[in-house]
Amino acid sequence: MMMEYRQLGASGLRVPALSFGTGTFGGSGPLFGAWGHSDAQEARRLLDICLDAGITLFDTADVYSNGASEEVLGAAIKGRRDRVLISTKLGLPTGDGPNDWGVSRDRLIGGVEAALRRLGTDHIDLLQLHAFDASTPVEELLVTLDGLVRAGKLRHVGVSNYPGWQLMKALDVADRHGWPRFVAHQVYYSLIGRAYEAELMPLAADQGVGALVWSPLGWGRLTGKIRRSSPIPEGSRLHQTAAFAPPVEDEHLYRVVDVLDEIAAETGKTVPQVALNWLLQRPTISSVIIGARNEEQLRQNLGAVGWSLTLDQVARLDRASYQMPAYPHAPYHQQAGFARLNPPLV
Repeated sequence: MMMEYRQLGASGLRVPALSFGTGTFGGSGPLFGAWGHSDAQEARRLLDICLDAGITLFDTADVYSNGASEEVLGAAIKGRRDRVLISTKLGLPTGDGPNDWGVSRDRLIGGVEAALRRLGTDHIDLLQLHAFDASTPVEELLVTLDGLVRAGKLRHVGVSNYPGWQLMKALDVADRHGWPRFVAHQVYYSLIGRAYEAELMPLAADQGVGALVWSPLGWGRLTGKIRRSSPIPEGSRLHQTAAFAPPVEDEHLYRVVDVLDEIAAETGKTVPQVALNWLLQRPTISSVIIGARNEEQLRQNLGAVGWSLTLDQVARLDRASYQMPAYPHAPYHQQAGFARLNPPLV
């Protein structure tokens, strides 16, 4: 297997096609505890496997188990900081105080300093704003990020789960003032969640914003363990975390899994490997973030690279996963015949 490296949007930073999400590190609480709870020793072993496979980008966030994910990641990279890229996020609530959420100047500066301490490093390669904060003026946000970049504490900046018009506004303001542009957008995108394509993907292609994909297996629904004849298996994290997951109708899920099963049989690959490979062929994708609770899951996900689906297989997956987008995009899909060209496979 040979890892592919891609530019992160319009930046000069090269990132692996697969990156590793560390939400399972130090897991605690109803969400992250169900994801996994790797300690520093296990995390170090998973990082060994990643680095051997060419994965150099590791993604975390301050809200992952109240900072424990950053702390475990920091311990796992000790002594090899120069071999890894660190991506972290801030902006979601971390407490009950009036300034414990958002991306104000105070929160950004304090949040970056706290993340650096937990990670045990002097810089963050990519800081992403974890959600849009309507209460902070975009000028305050961007000039603060500019100062942190100039101070050498941040190398690149991006966003996560941002509305398209707010991302475009921020890019325009950054251009007018010469402040750092957002070069990455961490988004939900999968065969059972293609809303990213309607507006955010064209924006990214036009403006040079690379997508980092979170939950590429649809919150664990595309692991191959769930299909028409099989309910959610015992031990699946979905029993504890379904309330947090992006919604999907059962019939749509089953239709996609039916085709994934067919193509897995044709290629000799697993269902997750096929689902990940489909994403790697989509426009604007800089890196797909994979997670793993153990070594076996990680090694299986690594099998998504080094090969490609055929055009026919991609087309079949496109048809099975197609859903009419919301207004104002729907009329143009109807006029262009998308619905006729991409009927559901039944």
